[in-house]
Amino acid sequence: MENEKDRFGETMRLVERAKEDIYFTERDRELLEKLRGQLRKVDKLEAETHCPKCPGNLESYTFQGFALDRCRECRGIWLDNGELEGIVRKISRRPLGAWLDTLTAKT
Repeated sequence: MENEKDRFGETMRLVERAKEDIYFTERDRELLEKLRGQLRKVDKLEAETHCPKCPGNLESYTFQGFALDRCRECRGIWLDNGELEGIVRKISRRPLGAWLDTLTAKT
């Protein structure tokens, strides 16, 4: 009897974890869709730039005010020096990021 209670409890913990995983997966999916909506293609008349990884050509996009290059073939995204840090810094300045900054600020 005790063993069955333990198995039932373990099953309930697994179900709870699965529900939590499903919830956060859906939240991540919504966030990615929102971020994809902020990605804007830039038409440029310059010569084609080739992907450093594969023989594909790069397309230019803007995201959060930063220029990105995205390969048509492998879908890789290429940034210039310092752009990743700038994007992370800008995104983290949202209300939660600002709140965290106030908590970790050195006075």
